Parts: sequence; C-alpha cells; structure tokens
Amino acid sequence: MQIDIVSDTVCPWCFIGKRRLEKALAQRPEIAFDIRWRAFRLDPTIPPEGVDRKEYMRAKFGDNPNRQAMQDALKQAGENEGIAFAFDRIARSPNTLDSHRLIRWSATAGVQNDVVERLFEAYFEEGRDIGNPDVLVEIASEAGMDSATVADLLENGADRSLIENEDALAHRLGISGVPTFIFQNKYAISGAYDPEQLVRVIDTVTEEMEKAAEATGDEP
Repeated sequence: MQIDIVSDTVCPWCFIGKRRLEKALAQRPEIAFDIRWRAFRLDPTIPPEGVDRKEYMRAKFGDNPNRQAMQDALKQAGENEGIAFAFDRIARSPNTLDSHRLIRWSATAGVQNDVVERLFEAYFEEGRDIGNPDVLVEIASEAGMDSATVADLLENGADRSLIENEDALAHRLGISGVPTFIFQNKYAISGAYDPEQLVRVIDTVTEEMEKAAEATGDEP
C-alpha cells in the first residue's frame, strides 16, 4: 500500500503524525507499505539563511495569550509519542527548501524515513538549524549517505525546482494543512490522527483494494 505523506520539517504535528502512523503500521504487519515523503513549505518566504526564531514567532503570532498553552499541549502530545519537544532550544526558523531536497535524495539511498526522523529530532529536540548545509550533511552522513555527494548537491542547487513544483502541486490539490496522508493516490486525510483512526483508514483502503483486485482478477 502506497502512503504519501505531505509534510514540512518544521511542523510539530507532522513529527507527531509520523510517530502515530508508525504505530498504526505496526498493527498491520501483513501489509507491505510504501511510504513516500512529499514536500510542503509552511512559509517559503523565509530567506535561505533563516530568521531569528523569537522575532519570527512574535511577528507571526504577536502577543497571543494562548501561545504558551498551545506549546504546552504540543509538548504533552509529543510526550505521548516519545517526543521531547524543546521549543526553547530553537534559535532560528529555517527555510525548509534544502531539508526537503535532502529528503528527496534520501529516498534514492533507501533511508528516507531515517532522514526525516533525524530532521525532526534535530530541529524539535536539539534546536539545531536544519537550514544550515553543514547540519544537513551531518544528518545525511548519520543515515549512511555519502556526505561529500550531499554537500555538492546542496551547493550546486540540485532539485530546487522539483521541490518548489512539488510544493506548488500540493497547494493546487487543495492541501492547506500538514501532515496530509494520501493512501493509494486516492484517499486523503489531513491531521495527526490517532493510530486507531489511521488503522481504520488503512483497513478501509485495504478492503477497497481487495474488491478492485477481485473485480479484475489481480492480486491485491
């Protein structure tokens, strides 16, 4: 079963959604899942070097009295999934284009899920700047990718337009929030759903695949 995950690397609910999906997949070990991560940029206007996190959040949310409560709720949701959100460690809000480029290359290397996990951990738990090429190269190396090749690709601008086009396509398809999970290029749900809800969607899609296979005489 193919599952495309439309996500941004600075989206905390995408990190939570990833962990919840993994719990759901573990409940259906008999199914072969093909997970593909797709780019979505929550704010493509951030300059390549990123911006000061505090100034950015102040400009975006102002003095919203509910902001701390929102962060506390996120921390609690994260704890339930084994995530230790450390928002106070984040010094810069990055432009996520390069992190999405790395995710794209990691698919070819067969380590996409590992790279996505490390990007989330680096940003949300360690407060690292995932817009910094040196940080991205280090993450790639940790996942088993060739660091010199990744450094060269980042420097020469490889696949920038492909990521921009993928992001634009997501918006044209009406995706306005992430994470969005697309099952078999047919069924889409948006939000960090609980594992039980995701399992129900997986079962529904599996049933539809089996019915289609029976109708055509093919294997599901």
